[in-house]
Amino acid sequence: MSTKTGPQRYAGSSRANWYQDDQPGDAMEVNVVVLHTTEGRTLPGYGGGSSAPNLTAVPDLVAKKLRWYQHFDIETSSRALVNQGGGVETNTLNVCQVELVGTCDPKTHAKWKAADQAHVYWPDAPDWALKGVARFLAWMHEEHGVPLTGPRQWPAYPTSYAGGGGQRMTGAQWTRFKGVCGHMHVPENVHGDPGAIDFARILKYAKAELDLDDDTSAEKPEPPAKPTVPAFPGRKYFRDGASNQHVLQLGKQLVKRGFSDHYKVGPSRTWSEADRLNVRDFQKSRKELRGDADGHPGPLTWRLLFS
Repeated sequence: MSTKTGPQRYAGSSRANWYQDDQPGDAMEVNVVVLHTTEGRTLPGYGGGSSAPNLTAVPDLVAKKLRWYQHFDIETSSRALVNQGGGVETNTLNVCQVELVGTCDPKTHAKWKAADQAHVYWPDAPDWALKGVARFLAWMHEEHGVPLTGPRQWPAYPTSYAGGGGQRMTGAQWTRFKGVCGHMHVPENVHGDPGAIDFARILKYAKAELDLDDDTSAEKPEPPAKPTVPAFPGRKYFRDGASNQHVLQLGKQLVKRGFSDHYKVGPSRTWSEADRLNVRDFQKSRKELRGDADGHPGPLTWRLLFS
């Protein structure tokens, strides 16, 4: 059984439709995200969780944002893919699954539009929706190491159905794959979602969230040197009563950055409530961390604190 290594709940997501207690899954070490579209306009019931993904993103068309619902832990297998007995593992291998409420079918889009039924047509999704997906993928990259890469072929629906666009992976390709793909790329499945979603733009936005270079062209000038960020040592060093050099290193950096109000004397080698409160204050100061300001340093908190 795999050990869960990162935060299991996406910051700001709702657990109002939580299924893991009634539909337990397998523990996994996730390095793949699969994107689906629901082909509906509202949050599905998923048969009480029997066909649910890990998360669902529901577009709030008035607020122009995605509202996230989490159904399973990030590193617990969910149930939205066909997983044939004796075949390759799909649901349970290494996959976090995300359903995007809306459609990838141009006929469905035309029908809803003619009926004046508000929705997101994902092949022509607005920037705010694509950026919402990108922020999640950036978080998955930072916290779970999912590569910000994926297949080149994202054919439009219905060509994508049953692999008609030549995009469906073989079992061997799937087993080797790490990154972000669509339901239409997964073997043993015939669905064609999310169709011609603008995957290149999503990756561009995700990399921008993390200040990663999205220009792969050759012969570009060397970027200015950035301050060296020490490698994040791991969460085990920041538990109650833990005493080590990493706690002291973090404390000194908090003092340097002006987040030391809760220290009575100064930072020490032993993790304490004062450390947690100072880390929380720093997290609250950064928009990237406000949704998960619990005072416990993770890789993103560490990188932002030392950069």
